[in-house]
Amino acid sequence: MSIRIGDVAPDFTAETTEGKIQFHQWIGDHWAILFSHPKDFTPVCTTELGYLAGLKPEFDRRNTKIIGLSIDPVRDHKAWVHDIEETQGHAVNYPLIGDSDLVVAKLYDMIHPNASGGSRTAADNATIRSVFIVGPDKKVKATFVYPMSAGRNFDEVLRLLDALQLNAKHAVATPVNWKPGQDVIIPTSVSDDEAKKKYPKGYKTIKPYLRVVAQPK
Repeated sequence: MSIRIGDVAPDFTAETTEGKIQFHQWIGDHWAILFSHPKDFTPVCTTELGYLAGLKPEFDRRNTKIIGLSIDPVRDHKAWVHDIEETQGHAVNYPLIGDSDLVVAKLYDMIHPNASGGSRTAADNATIRSVFIVGPDKKVKATFVYPMSAGRNFDEVLRLLDALQLNAKHAVATPVNWKPGQDVIIPTSVSDDEAKKKYPKGYKTIKPYLRVVAQPK
């Protein structure tokens, strides 16, 4: 079953490097980033895990939890994190899910449903390069899928998270290449009369369907 934006993120129980979790309970009233890896001790993923560990304080400030997944047991994860800290300069400071039986990978449609667990190579698991942004309501807000050869841009994940949280709080949209602090778009679902009440300091109408306003605080 494909996971689409707006779907409730499938719940699961799994062992992690920080103990057993139930995913929805672990999220609580936070936002969450679930990102997956095809194999431990792989080069691209090593750089990603280290970079995200350094970026974690930014996610903390946004009430967002981070959790990784790799198709290897937790004992291998615990060995891998030493390499990550040594080579990337950041200790992994978030849980990593052990998914050697492919339970979560299948639940999130990251791998063929007939795939079997056990000894597998990174190439066998090449599809398991996904990112899911989940809201406090446990619904999927955005997804990314990357190939093994291209490192993910977690600065973009952070930027998208800012846009999603702004929309959740103020019901505004963001234009191309938007960055925090820049003008935002008033959705077409908001009438001009409603917009005048909501934004008494005014807004700019470029076209009847394209109205911009300063980012709400």
